[in-house]
Amino acid sequence: MKKALRIIGKILLAFVAFILLYVVLAYSVSRITVEREPNTKEEVTIYIMTNGVHTDIVVPTRNEFMDWSKEIKYENTISKDTTYQYLAMGWGDKGFYLETPNWSDLRASTALKAASGLSNTAIHATYFSNIKENESCKKIIISKEQYVRLTDYIKNSFKKDEKGQFIHIKTDQNYGKRDAFYEGAGSYSLLHTCNTWANNALKASGQRCCFWTPIDSAIFSKYEAK
Repeated sequence: MKKALRIIGKILLAFVAFILLYVVLAYSVSRITVEREPNTKEEVTIYIMTNGVHTDIVVPTRNEFMDWSKEIKYENTISKDTTYQYLAMGWGDKGFYLETPNWSDLRASTALKAASGLSNTAIHATYFSNIKENESCKKIIISKEQYVRLTDYIKNSFKKDEKGQFIHIKTDQNYGKRDAFYEGAGSYSLLHTCNTWANNALKASGQRCCFWTPIDSAIFSKYEAK
């Protein structure tokens, strides 16, 4: 019995040590800034948006480089409104998106799968008629070439069917009338969270971002008014 208790104690101690190490790592590495590419032409407006936990990348619904509505179909939203001008997309754990509408609904099994990288991922896509800058939404103006890189990064985050099309997840767990879910590529884990994905999107398009971060506030700290 004493031996079993010692083993349990060591496991708990190791778990606490890991969490502390993770928090220190997340805080310290997030402070390392990757600067914006020099001589960036300001040609295409995008946004980063947070709900206080999760970061989305917001892009024009359509422009000369990409018409997102051909893949993220209006008909897959409840409203089916074709007038929306902006599309916010976020990558994350499928279980969190579809099974955890509120933190009170979070199950231990969902959290463990997400932390370990054993679960599937999804893209949550939400249409907007207009975007307003505020503390939780920041405008970034990038070059056309950077926007192409950004779209390539986002498109590669979707799982595709045999025809190369995004796979719509049919569910009644929509957050509103303007959103839909799609199968995601890759695995979610403590080292690759929804915010890591968004930060990497900025990095792929040559924008100011963190060297690495699992949290939204670290990304937005790079865009605070000086």
